[in-house]
Amino acid sequence: MKIYVIMKRTFDTEERIIIENGNIKNEGVEFIINPYDEYAIEEAILLREKHGGEVTVITFGEEETEKELRTALAMGADKAVLIDCEDIEEIDQFSTATVLAAYLKDQEADIILAGNVAVDGGSGQVGPRVAEILGIPQVTAVTKLTVDREKAIIVHDVEGDEETLEVSLPVLVTAQQGLNEPRYPSLPGIMKAKKKPLTTLELDDLDLEEDDVKVKIEKVDSYLPPKKQQGKILVGELNNQVQQLVTILKTEAKVI
Repeated sequence: MKIYVIMKRTFDTEERIIIENGNIKNEGVEFIINPYDEYAIEEAILLREKHGGEVTVITFGEEETEKELRTALAMGADKAVLIDCEDIEEIDQFSTATVLAAYLKDQEADIILAGNVAVDGGSGQVGPRVAEILGIPQVTAVTKLTVDREKAIIVHDVEGDEETLEVSLPVLVTAQQGLNEPRYPSLPGIMKAKKKPLTTLELDDLDLEEDDVKVKIEKVDSYLPPKKQQGKILVGELNNQVQQLVTILKTEAKVI
């Protein structure tokens, strides 16, 4: 079975976000594998352990992303592919999906996994866009995945409930929290990861040019949410508290 995982490098979720000149400052920031992508990597490894085959993790990013790819290899993936974006000024969900699909279209994948969303952008677009370009089925927010020969039985979240689907392979699925419990890289895994193949490709290798991946989204502004004001505790009799609340809503909050 040929299994591919789409991975993204994101800010550590514990990092403080700082904006300078309308851009998020990333100097000195710790980066990690997007947490939802860890579920995808783990599920890919579990599928390989059950059905055989190999797991390849791919990403579209800068050279520094090799660190996160090596972590994925240490978790148990067999190969990694970095498609370098160094020469591209801007990327968005459209350009990312276009590049990834250009690589995947010739790989004859049985199943492609991705995280349901990235914790930095949160759009959840890249996986479905890749599937659309490739012309294969897609299922998002997956919490259970079973592969049986040429089909997959999938449970996914739908508006606070669950739905079970049966789809034919190849298929692209996006992993939701609860699908599995991602493993930590072991010391032997880390040592083996150093010798596993990690291939770096350029746009030329995919027969793409910069115009092919020109962004569709224009960033208007970036800003942090306003600081939360200290809450107020109303005291006294209930009638007095109601009067105080109405006064605050009128004079301070100005919502009534």
